[in-house]
Amino acid sequence: MEKRKYKTKSRKLIIDYLIQSKDRTASIADIKEYFESHEEKVNLSTIYRNLDKMVLDGTVLKYQDGDGKKAVFQYAEHTHACHEHLHMQCVRCGKMIHLNCGFMDQIKGHMMEHHHFMLQCENSVLYGMCENCQ
Repeated sequence: MEKRKYKTKSRKLIIDYLIQSKDRTASIADIKEYFESHEEKVNLSTIYRNLDKMVLDGTVLKYQDGDGKKAVFQYAEHTHACHEHLHMQCVRCGKMIHLNCGFMDQIKGHMMEHHHFMLQCENSVLYGMCENCQ
């Protein structure tokens, strides 16, 4: 039996925010600040619970930020097939870039052939600076 997805006001607000900023990741603090700026009263546990559910159902992707100290989230556009490619994130502005090109097959092939390591692209992020921040 398939679990029913609940569409609460909080869930909709979180998704709306993540869609608006879909080229960047957002932390829990960013989402909380968004709620406060729109005079929405939502406690942190509600934000955590909704994000956990959205990660599980594939609506949202979860990464570690550049220093690995906190989780950040991004709306999962299903057209990107994020499980098939790496991601690049700008350490200055937070922009997330999908490395969706043929070069990924070369990287995965090299790692398997020479290092006997199967790369899991879905949650893998390369950190650097985007063109605008360089």
